[in-house]
Amino acid sequence: MTITGPLWMWSGGSWHFITVPPEAADEIRVHSLLNRGGFGSVKVEATINDVAWRTSVFPLKSGGYLLPVKKEVRCKADIAAGDEVTVSLELL
Repeated sequence: MTITGPLWMWSGGSWHFITVPPEAADEIRVHSLLNRGGFGSVKVEATINDVAWRTSVFPLKSGGYLLPVKKEVRCKADIAAGDEVTVSLELL
């Protein structure tokens, strides 16, 4: 699955995220029924600008998911908070 959205910074610190909107989250939600981790997280491999890493997405009450984007990935992919980012997600 591929989504596009803004990279944003959590107001409480330096955490950066991309929000997977509810309409794009159905596939993740179905997959999570059998493969759910702590806090309802789902393991994924994410790719931005040819930079791939393994992480987890975390469910939101609104029905979407949060994809954390660590500093190492942001630097390698040359992205910053406020950028419109396209990310490819593979469910693991």
